[in-house]
Parts: sequence; C-alpha cells; structure tokens
Amino acid sequence: MDVTTPANAPWLIVGLGNPGPEYAGNRHNVGFMVADLLAERVGGRFKRAGKAQAQVVEGRIGPPGPANRRVILAKPMSYMNLSGGPVNALKDFYKVPVANVVAIHDELDIDYGVLRLKLGGGDNGHNGLKSMTKAFGAEYHRVRFGIGRPPGRMQVADFVLKDFSASERKELDYFVDRAADAVEALVIEGLERAQSTYNS
Repeated sequence: MDVTTPANAPWLIVGLGNPGPEYAGNRHNVGFMVADLLAERVGGRFKRAGKAQAQVVEGRIGPPGPANRRVILAKPMSYMNLSGGPVNALKDFYKVPVANVVAIHDELDIDYGVLRLKLGGGDNGHNGLKSMTKAFGAEYHRVRFGIGRPPGRMQVADFVLKDFSASERKELDYFVDRAADAVEALVIEGLERAQSTYNS
C-alpha cells in the first residue's frame, strides 16, 4: 500500500467487460464474471450507481478487525473502451486513492487460467486499461486473468469477443473462483503476499 494511503481508505474493485447479454460469456468479460462472484461473496446485488455509468455493490471483505476492508465492487456499463469515465467518477465519489483501485481483466499474453497481479504498468493493447490510465494514471492494481492467444490466424478482436470454448468452460468456474480469492488476498494481505500465492 502507498505510504500516503490511509489504512481505512475504501477499495474500488472493477471488473472490466462489455454490458449486455450478448457479451456475457465472452473472454473479454471475465472481469465481470469475477466481480459477480465477489458480489455473491459479500452478499450484495449489483445496482445502478447514481449518475455514474456503472453498477456497484458495497460491502466488506476480510476477517473482523484491522484486516477488514470496505470495498466497492463495480462493473462499468459503458463499453470496454470507455471504462475510464465511469471508474473515475466512482473513484472520486467514494474518495478512493488510485493505489486502491483494482482492475480485473482478461490478458492475452498469459496462458488460459493463469493469474498475474501487479501494480501499474502499460495497457498491453487492452482498451479497458487504456481508458482507465488515460482517466487517472497507471498506478492502480491489476488482476490479470490469462486467456491465451487466438488460435491460427484468428484476429484478436474476434477472439476476445467469443465465448470461452467448451473445454475452457470445464475449468472456468475454478479459475474465476481463484481470481476472486486473489482479489481478496490483494486487498487484505497486500500485493507482495498475494503475488507470492497467486502469481503461479
């Protein structure tokens, strides 16, 4: 945690995806899938957030005591490439420091189901991250969910907007569950400890 970040500051955990049922099972929407599971864990249901173009759930994660954290789970309801505006509005509304923002997103350069947690860095061509970085800088946390590279000559845009394959879906629930665990570990234990457990 940044030394200037108060210990009691809330966390904004953002699942990246595209709104609408036609995108729900897409690889690009794995951030939404993880956010939905986290909402289930805190016992909340996503609802529209005031003027922000997003759905949110407020809750707490972690054991009772000093490790307990207030979290705002969010799913931007803009399209992926416009995620920065809604996330920035929520960040300002809930007074969340940039270092307490976590983006959960699909990552092409990592094998399917593998997780990587990090703070800051580039967007690697991911339009959701690009939009967030443009809105408030790059020093936020990322939980990168590997989806692998497209097979053969398939275009990246086609690949990320396709549903997970039948063989991938067999393990998807397990990997989404593990990603949700990784988010909780990041918020409760800090980046280094979460990385040592989940950056397999």
